[in-house]
Amino acid sequence: MYHDITGIILSGGKSTRMGENKSLLKIGDHTIIEKMVDLMNSLFDKVIMITNDPEEYAFLNIPMYQDIYPHLGPLSGIHSGLVHSSTEHNFFISCDMPLMSAEMIKYLIDYPTQKPVTIAKAEGFIQQLCGQYSKACLEPAEHILKTRQDEEKRNPDQKKRGCKVLQLVREIDAEIIDAETLPFYNSDLYFNMNKQEDYQYVIDQLKAKWV
Repeated sequence: MYHDITGIILSGGKSTRMGENKSLLKIGDHTIIEKMVDLMNSLFDKVIMITNDPEEYAFLNIPMYQDIYPHLGPLSGIHSGLVHSSTEHNFFISCDMPLMSAEMIKYLIDYPTQKPVTIAKAEGFIQQLCGQYSKACLEPAEHILKTRQDEEKRNPDQKKRGCKVLQLVREIDAEIIDAETLPFYNSDLYFNMNKQEDYQYVIDQLKAKWV
């Protein structure tokens, strides 16, 4: 159990490809978000959630906070988590990674580095929505979000674009681990559940374990 790190769950976007709130889908008697909360509670003494729809998750009975810069993409969730966290170090995970393991999370946390971010590269992508971020990321994240907000105010007719977390990762000195070289790695760890067929795949993988 980590007492000096806050576990932060990002509730995700609008689930447009799924057609319904993916985190509230059930496997057995429990929702996916409940299982994510259980995973984080097994690792962290402090667990919070970032969501712009807190009423939907009231049954979880954990502290919840909304984006300070709404409608600006996943970086808004990282920013809000850093603002509301009471610890220097924080572990973020998106709600659409239901196959993530405690072993992978522990590896990222315990990896020896002084860098402000520890994340992994896997399946051809930098997996920025599952990793450790320190409070040192707060100021640069704020700058990126405020700059984008100011741009939209000056040009209200332009197409809205969210701020990607990868922009922050590229601006700071991040530790990026090649997860595929780890002995316990499997391709399901960073599986993103975005579509109905993804949901069925998760059911196939976890139903026997969770029911």
